[in-house]
Amino acid sequence: MCTIFRGQRGKSCTNPSPGRGGTVDKATLWRHIHAERAALATTLAELDDGDWSHDTLCPGWTVLDVAAHVISTPQIGWRQLAEMTMRNLGRSYNTMIFREVKRLGAEQTAGSVLSDFATFSSSTHHVPTTTTVEPLIDALLHHQDIVRPLGRSRAMDPEAALVATERVRLLAPLMGTSRLLRSVRMEATDITWSRGRGPTIRGPIQELLMIASGRQPDLSLVEGDGRALLDQPG
Repeated sequence: MCTIFRGQRGKSCTNPSPGRGGTVDKATLWRHIHAERAALATTLAELDDGDWSHDTLCPGWTVLDVAAHVISTPQIGWRQLAEMTMRNLGRSYNTMIFREVKRLGAEQTAGSVLSDFATFSSSTHHVPTTTTVEPLIDALLHHQDIVRPLGRSRAMDPEAALVATERVRLLAPLMGTSRLLRSVRMEATDITWSRGRGPTIRGPIQELLMIASGRQPDLSLVEGDGRALLDQPG
């Protein structure tokens, strides 16, 4: 996962409280993951050769880098995780992820990435030490990281985005958004969901997920008296 909003890097979510956004069982969660991976594979198959080297919302990562990263996670077990850790001893988590994604991008081609999507999109494996929500976060957010700079769009399933947003809020220290999320109330306009206290940031749940993960939202879809805080340094 990458975080870039404002220049920054860096209880189970599969069953949110029914009164605060509905429930999602594990089978439904994996259905959302597989659907988003399949949609991303379709997006990638439509790209021109030059699009694969295009910048994404993740600083320093190309479309190829990000796509290779998304479909690498179903392939990472304990051995691969240990090797990745050994290659990055003494480095921060975010630095490790950045380096590993660049390594993947250098080793892969558009064809090999598309082949991996065909093979692994329906996998239910997730990286050891992570939850089953992380693959959903990766698929949803990295799809946006790819399409938005290319002038394309992809609407997230609101239910899937809600589950991802709940988890991302818990990962705020890694995302660099702790201060912001402590300072505002977020309220979705397309699904029943709200969190936090303070000035309100209101918009579609996918834009709130973008904000919570440290990304720039589509500001034309965001409103409320907390919107001005999005322009302030973290």
